[in-house]
Amino acid sequence: MEFHMRKSRVLRQMRAGKVAVCAKLNLSDPRGAEIAAMCGFDCIWVDMEHVPTDWSAIENCVRAAKIYDCDTLTRVATKGCYSDYIRPLEADSTGIMVPHLMSLEEAKKVVYYTKFHPIGRRPLDGGNSDGKFCLVDPIEYLQTANEERFTIVQIEDPEPLAELEEICALPGLDMIFFGPADFSQGIGTPNDFSNPKIEETKRLIAKTARKHGKFAGTVGGLGNFDALVDMGYQFINVTADVVALWSNYQNLSEKLCGKNARDAKPAEEL
Repeated sequence: MEFHMRKSRVLRQMRAGKVAVCAKLNLSDPRGAEIAAMCGFDCIWVDMEHVPTDWSAIENCVRAAKIYDCDTLTRVATKGCYSDYIRPLEADSTGIMVPHLMSLEEAKKVVYYTKFHPIGRRPLDGGNSDGKFCLVDPIEYLQTANEERFTIVQIEDPEPLAELEEICALPGLDMIFFGPADFSQGIGTPNDFSNPKIEETKRLIAKTARKHGKFAGTVGGLGNFDALVDMGYQFINVTADVVALWSNYQNLSEKLCGKNARDAKPAEEL
């Protein structure tokens, strides 16, 4: 029996000129991942930067998503330790995202540790879930990992804009992801998304990424989804599990638990 690495649904979508839609998990529960995958999302985003997610939870979320051919994107916790980059990939996360990229030099290090030869020098071990525990041919493993796993860097600070052209041109990076919230803080107007610099940068990142053959990603929702697609974004995270939960809870509680809630029917009328 032959074994092969799973191919990326996100890359398949984007390479075909379509938009990949993602949902973020703050709760990092594999059941949440499974529900999102069942509902048809192309990708779930699990987080190790802001969320106390452990490696076992990442691995279980990946397994749950794969049942429905859904990709998993893992945002790593740090920029520095190479094992933080490769562990999610070896657990068969389809991509990793490195937060707060600040320079071209940092981008080069990310590529060096996340891509195999001839692009980089990612430490090699095919004995994990992504390599089917040594059952994938070693040469195929290296080639498929380079072609079917994506490396994303986040531009969410003004500093790396000075080298944006060079960052987007760097071989081995697959996607440039704009983070508007932290960017708003970086330009001195936290959470003020009306600042014209945010819209300007959003457009610049999409244009520059596409110019150099890279995909562009960001966060959005129903209200601006079409506008982001028109700008050139092909990967859009549209919701989070915590948002879906509080939205539904709040909607129900306002109708049933608030001042307009119905009084109970008197016992004598039953």
